Amino acid sequence: MQLHLPPYQQFTLRNGVPVYTIEAGSQDVVQVEILFYAGLWHEDFPLQAATTNFLLKNGTRTKTSFQLNEQVEYYGAYLNRGCFNDVANITLHCLKKHLTELLPVLSEILTESVFPEDELGIYRNNQLQRLNINLQKCDFVANRLMDVYLYGEQHPYGRFSTAEGYEAITREQLLSFYEKYYVHGSCMILVSGRLPADLQQQLESCLGDLPLKGKKPGEKTHAMIPAQQRTYRIINDAQGIQGAIRMACPSPYRKHPDFVGLQVLNHILGGYFSSRLMSNIREDKGYTYGIHSYIHSHLHEGSWHISTEAGREVCEAAIVEIYKEMELLRKEEVGKEELDNVRNYMIGGLMGDLDGPFQIMSRWKTYLLNELPDHYFDESVATIRNMTPQRLQELANLYLKPETFYELVVV
Repeated sequence: MQLHLPPYQQFTLRNGVPVYTIEAGSQDVVQVEILFYAGLWHEDFPLQAATTNFLLKNGTRTKTSFQLNEQVEYYGAYLNRGCFNDVANITLHCLKKHLTELLPVLSEILTESVFPEDELGIYRNNQLQRLNINLQKCDFVANRLMDVYLYGEQHPYGRFSTAEGYEAITREQLLSFYEKYYVHGSCMILVSGRLPADLQQQLESCLGDLPLKGKKPGEKTHAMIPAQQRTYRIINDAQGIQGAIRMACPSPYRKHPDFVGLQVLNHILGGYFSSRLMSNIREDKGYTYGIHSYIHSHLHEGSWHISTEAGREVCEAAIVEIYKEMELLRKEEVGKEELDNVRNYMIGGLMGDLDGPFQIMSRWKTYLLNELPDHYFDESVATIRNMTPQRLQELANLYLKPETFYELVVV
């Protein structure tokens, strides 16, 4: 079966901001995502990026948080925002016919947000309560610590939320970040769905005169200080009966030529329900309900993770089995049937990503952010289809080295 990623159309607003569009779908709905280089990578203070993003729609010069949300909900629309390691976004979902009334809301949020002290206080209190609850969970603690081991506590990819950070964040810090990375920020606009014929005019009218920039900001650099110790055992709850197992190592990220091949290898190891880790540790040994491996690809670094929760008394045995599965992949070629099953699963996943305009745009977003060529999708499909057992064994010997993995159990 021939897979093809539908192309996007592009135009540029008069302020230089690029707009990428996908016209597809059967319903008269549209998604407008403004993607800013405003993630954790760019913040100057802990929690500055995430807090700014969360409070974007919690009050402007003329509207309260309630009034903004009421205006959006009146049209049956959704206005969401999200902050990630490298980027942040604000996304509008609405009926095509209501876009004219709702784009001005985006413009107002991007020029007149004021971050009221009372809204910051509510957010701070809610986050502190949530943090106190989450810190009692072994999986939450394990996820935080593994990133610290890989990147260092001061690196954006390793930094985590703390009570001290929430207490210290100020309105002035939010306004400063907002002014630099949103009002005058670098961004791209992604529009998908059933698009109005005058989309460009509507965007020009509401966003074309804003002081936004289309080019990427100057690169900030952050020193990685990975942990020297490789093995950790942490008691978070002395009475806990379950342990969170996390293992991870540095890995090529999306721009690396080995990345797609590693995704195939990862699926065989632990990337789907019929993987080797699931067959061994869940089905055969019964140590866990589920175990998964996955590759994190950030814009600047990558890492390969193995994650599960198991009974406290079998955590060490589960880790032994994980290393055994790595060793088998290094020493023995993958069988044809197993490789064919993984190929079919991965191709099926790619087909699912082409089912609808929002999914198509999501894949293009990944490629655009990583500055990958338009033919990357086709090359990825070809790599999956042409992967050989010999190449997988080479990759396993390059990247599945026990001495490169951090190993953590939190109970």
